[in-house]
Amino acid sequence: MAKEPAPTSRRPYLLRAMHEWMTDNGQTPHLVVDATVEGVVVPRQYVRDGKIVLNVGYSATAGLVMKNDAIGFSARFSGVACDVSLPVQSVIGIYAAETGQGMIFSDDEPGTAAAATTAPAATLVPAPATATADPERGAPSPAGGDEPRRPLKPTGGDEPRRPQLKIVK
Repeated sequence: MAKEPAPTSRRPYLLRAMHEWMTDNGQTPHLVVDATVEGVVVPRQYVRDGKIVLNVGYSATAGLVMKNDAIGFSARFSGVACDVSLPVQSVIGIYAAETGQGMIFSDDEPGTAAAATTAPAATLVPAPATATADPERGAPSPAGGDEPRRPLKPTGGDEPRRPQLKIVK
C-alpha cells in the first residue's frame, strides 16, 4: 500500500482567508512575524524582541503577494519605501488592528511547514499598569505609516492602556 504524501501546510490558506475576511469587513490586517527566521527581509530597526508587526492592509502595501511559501510587498516605514519578504513559516499570527481578533499559529506540523491551531483566536486585552518600553526612545511608527515616533508613557488611572495579546480558547 502506497503511503500518501504529507498534506501541505494550512497556514498560507488561513492567512489569505483571514486577510480577505478582515479586508471585506473594513478591518486592517496585521501580521506578527518572527524576524529571526531565515529568509525574513524587513527593516531591522523596527524589530523588537525578535518580532515585528506588519500592517498588510491594501492601503499600507503595494504589490502584496501571498503565496503558499512566501509573502512579499512594498511598504513605507517612517516615510522610507522598503521591500518586505518573508517565508510563510515566519508568520506567528494575523489579527485585525481595530478589534484584536485573529489567529495565532503553532509549529506542531512535522517538517518545515507549520499548522494553525485548531481554533484559538487572538484577542487584545489591556496591559498591566506599568510601561515596559523605554519612554525616551518612544515607539516606532507602524509599518505603512508615516507617523513620527510617539512617546510611551506608563499607563494607569484614566489613561488608555496599551494592548497586549492574549490567547482565548
